[in-house]
Amino acid sequence: MINLLKRTISGAAFVIIIVASLLICKYTYAAVLVAMTVISMLEFYRMTMGKKYLGSQVLSILAAVILFMLTFAYRGFDFPGRLVILAVVPIFVVMINSLYAKDKTEFGKFANLYTAILYIAVPLAMTNFIVFNASGDYDGRLLLSFFIIIWASDIGGYLFGMSLGQKFGKKLWPEISPKKSWIGVWGGLLMSVAAAVVLNLTGVFHYEMYHCIIMAILMDITGVYGDLIESQWKRHYCIKDSGHIMPGHGGMLDRLDSAFLAIPTGVIYLVVINVL
Repeated sequence: MINLLKRTISGAAFVIIIVASLLICKYTYAAVLVAMTVISMLEFYRMTMGKKYLGSQVLSILAAVILFMLTFAYRGFDFPGRLVILAVVPIFVVMINSLYAKDKTEFGKFANLYTAILYIAVPLAMTNFIVFNASGDYDGRLLLSFFIIIWASDIGGYLFGMSLGQKFGKKLWPEISPKKSWIGVWGGLLMSVAAAVVLNLTGVFHYEMYHCIIMAILMDITGVYGDLIESQWKRHYCIKDSGHIMPGHGGMLDRLDSAFLAIPTGVIYLVVINVL
């Protein structure tokens, strides 16, 4: 009961911060997304690299922040799009810096530096294409809708999985995540589609209903894979949570694992149907 209370309070605080930051203005949005990027990457590096190559870890996080800010400037301030390519410069610096590492006994850990940029930084930088329209006007409601679909999937998966999935049906992928069940997966899918329908009916999702449903299904499926990918990382390194920033939930990485695949899926779908 105590853990459930902690989980509820910290989860509610997280939701409030996300909602407020997206609805207030583009600067609060940017501040929170940059913070999420930095914290997630710190947790990932702590999990996979520990204190090895700290200088390179800092350079990689700097590269991620620069990528986000250049994309932010391009979409929201008419910054020349061609200059976004400058975001790769710090990545080159990370690569060159690896040559000067004195201790190369665990040189393979350098691969984790680039993994975090692709796995964490790129998906969160892509949110700039959701919150700004072609004219550079800011509106955080679409990204908020994405988060609502992801949260609905997580809540549905948790409720159905804990109430029914642990007693009935088959496990989803027991060697990676022993608690996840197929019933939880179907419950999450049901809730995410329901959330998309409600968002459409209330006018927040202003696309055709069938597009909203298809997008919710795709985001739910990729969100489940995102969750499993992070679970595999944690299982490999024998840790339960990526961090402790959210009591009852774990770390930032634990809260955003689904979003790292679900958000790019939503962006790609909207690009494919030519509405973004």
